[in-house]
Amino acid sequence: MLEESRIEIKIGSYGVASGAALKDPALLSKVQSYRRQKGAGMIALDREAAKLKLPASDYHISRKVDGEFSVIVWDGQRAILLNPGGTARVGLPVLEEAATLLLAAGVGSALIAAELYVERGDGKRARVHDVSRVARKPESLAALETLRLAVFDVLEWNGSSIEGGFENTWNTITTVFGKGQRIAPVEAVQGKDAKAVLSQFEKWVDGEGAEGLVVRSDSAGIFKVKPRHTLDVVVIGFAEGVDDRVGMLHDLLLAILRSDGSFQLLGRVGGGFSDEQRKIFLADLQDMEVESEYAEVNSDRVAYRMVEPRWIAEISCLDLVAETTRGGTIDRMVLNWNHEFMRWETIRRLPLVSVISPQFVRLRDDKKVDPLDIRIQQLTDIVPVPMADKTARDLALSGSEILRREVVTKTLKGKEMVRKLLMWKTNKETESPDYPAYVVHLTDFSPNRKEPLQREIRVSNSRDQIKSLWDELAVKYFVRGWNSPEE
Repeated sequence: MLEESRIEIKIGSYGVASGAALKDPALLSKVQSYRRQKGAGMIALDREAAKLKLPASDYHISRKVDGEFSVIVWDGQRAILLNPGGTARVGLPVLEEAATLLLAAGVGSALIAAELYVERGDGKRARVHDVSRVARKPESLAALETLRLAVFDVLEWNGSSIEGGFENTWNTITTVFGKGQRIAPVEAVQGKDAKAVLSQFEKWVDGEGAEGLVVRSDSAGIFKVKPRHTLDVVVIGFAEGVDDRVGMLHDLLLAILRSDGSFQLLGRVGGGFSDEQRKIFLADLQDMEVESEYAEVNSDRVAYRMVEPRWIAEISCLDLVAETTRGGTIDRMVLNWNHEFMRWETIRRLPLVSVISPQFVRLRDDKKVDPLDIRIQQLTDIVPVPMADKTARDLALSGSEILRREVVTKTLKGKEMVRKLLMWKTNKETESPDYPAYVVHLTDFSPNRKEPLQREIRVSNSRDQIKSLWDELAVKYFVRGWNSPEE
C-alpha cells in the first residue's frame, strides 16, 4: 500500500510516511471524506442540552476517547494507519495484532475507523498529547507497546459498506476485535432515552474523568455530549447589531495572549448576553475604539470595530478543535498592541483552535490583561496546538522585495496628476497562504476628479504572468501626454 522507499523508520520496524507515499491516492480522500461527513453530521451537546434535545430512541452510547482519529487500512495481508492529515503509520505492535485478528476472521479488505490512544500506566485518562509524544518521537520500543486502538466504526468491509444499520456494524466490530488486547471495540453500552445517556455521562465523565460521550442512533442521528470548558479571554473588537438590533451589541471579537505578549485571535462570542448587557456594553465599547491594521467581519458581514484591550471576558464552550477535517492546522492572526500609538498591528497567522458553541458568562474585573491570566495554555491543556510555545514576533514573515517601479506625471489646469506602477515579490508565498508571490499595484492620483485617489492591484504566483499584468496596466495608463518626472 506504500512506497517502501518513502517510509521513514522511527524505531525498530515502526515508520511513518506522508500521503504521497500511498500507492492508491484515493485512500486518503476516503479517510478525509469520512471525517468531514461525520464531523458535519455530529451534533454537539452539553449535559443540559442533552437532557432537553435527545429524543427517545435506541442509542449506542460510547466513551469518547481522547486520541488521534485514524483509519486502519487492511488489504488482506498488511495493516497500516492513515489519518486525515495524510500521515501513514506502519510497524506498530497494535497493527500487528489488528492484522492477526482480521486474517483469522477471513477479511479480505477493510477500512476501519478507530482512535489511536496511549494506555497510561498511572491509570489516568489518556490525552491526545500522549499520542503525539509517543507516535511522533518514540523514546523506546516499550513506548510503542502502550499505543492502543479503540474501534468505533467501519467505512468499508470487503469492498463495500455494511448494510442493516449501525447494529450490524457494531456486531461486526465486536465479533472481530472483541477479544483483542491492544485493539478492541470502544467501550459502549445501549440506552433508550436521554436519562440513560445522562446516567452514563455521570459514570464515565463525572466519575471517571472521560472526555465525553458519543451517542448514536440510526433514527435520531449522532451526538457528542461533553462538559463545557471555561476560558478567560480579552475583548479586542465588537460589532453592532443590524435592523431591529441597531443600538445593541451583536458580538465580541476575542483573543488569547501568547507567552511573548502578542494577541492571537481566538474567535467571537454572540450568545449569553441579556438585552440590557447588549445596550450597555455597546455604549461602553464605542468609547474604547482604536485604529487597526487588521480588519474582519462577522456573520452579518458587519466589520468589527477594534478596541483597546482592557476588558477580560469569561466564556464557556463545548469543545476546542485544533485541526480541519483534512488534518490541517486552524490558523489565526497574531496581533501586536501598539500602546504608544493606540492601534493594532498585524504580525502573522499561526495555528490555534476553533471554539465550538461559545457563550458569554461574565466580565472578569479580577483578572489582568497579561500572559498569565489570559494564557494560551488554557487551550493547550485541552488540545495540542502546534507552535504554541513559539515567539510570534520571531516568526515575522519575510520582507518584500521591490522588482520594478515607474512613475509618470501630467499637468492639467495647473494641477499635477501622478500615476505610479509598483511591482514587488512578497517572499511570503511559502510562509503564509494569505500572500501571493508577486504583486503589481497601480496608484492613480488626479486632484481634478471627484475621487482623487484610485488604485488597481494584480497578483500572481508566476513571474511571467506578473510581467504580463504589468504590461497590461502600463499600456492602459502610461499613454501619450504622461511623462516621467525626469523628462
